[in-house]
Amino acid sequence: MIRLDIFSDIVCPWCYIGKTHLDRALESRANHPFRIEWHPFQLNPDMPKGGVGHVDYLASKFGGRDRALSMMQSVARAAKEAGAEMEIDRVAHLPNTMDAHRLIHWAGVEGRQTAMVARLFRAHWREGADVGDAATLARLAGEVGMDGAAVARLLASDADRDDLMARDADARAKGVSAVPTFLIAQHYVVSGAQPVHLWQGVIDELAGQGG
Repeated sequence: MIRLDIFSDIVCPWCYIGKTHLDRALESRANHPFRIEWHPFQLNPDMPKGGVGHVDYLASKFGGRDRALSMMQSVARAAKEAGAEMEIDRVAHLPNTMDAHRLIHWAGVEGRQTAMVARLFRAHWREGADVGDAATLARLAGEVGMDGAAVARLLASDADRDDLMARDADARAKGVSAVPTFLIAQHYVVSGAQPVHLWQGVIDELAGQGG
């Protein structure tokens, strides 16, 4: 197996689109060699604990409400083209994602990491759920087979928070400046929401090397 490390954030639309492209490529290559691990990267590391309004945040960051709404519609079109279902009108809240990253980390311990990531993306981008809310996160954890009550207790503590923040900082120090970023075999870097055919080509090339 070959390690595929993915640096991502749940509230990053291009991470959602990039995952959808990758999923389609993996489905088309059932014998792919990848063992996937997800890593924390906060798209908005200075986000308040309780989060902010999605449109308001984009408006303040990108120069006005009209521009923010136009950007959101462009992203929704790109998601639709990728086959990533996105209900952009339901995404009213932009959360702090550190607790979501902690949950993804704990899911990895149980071998449920990719399932947890997929559920979080769906909750945020399709259901408009607040993926910064502890009760919501505990419920979503239970839906992928984790112990929701145990997750709630962990979220009420600072368990692994410093470690996840250190991992985020380490990724930035090593050159990760935007997400999604993919690291293949701890050596080759692929940045951005790459199309399905690129991933199919990577898989085929790796298979040829293995043969």
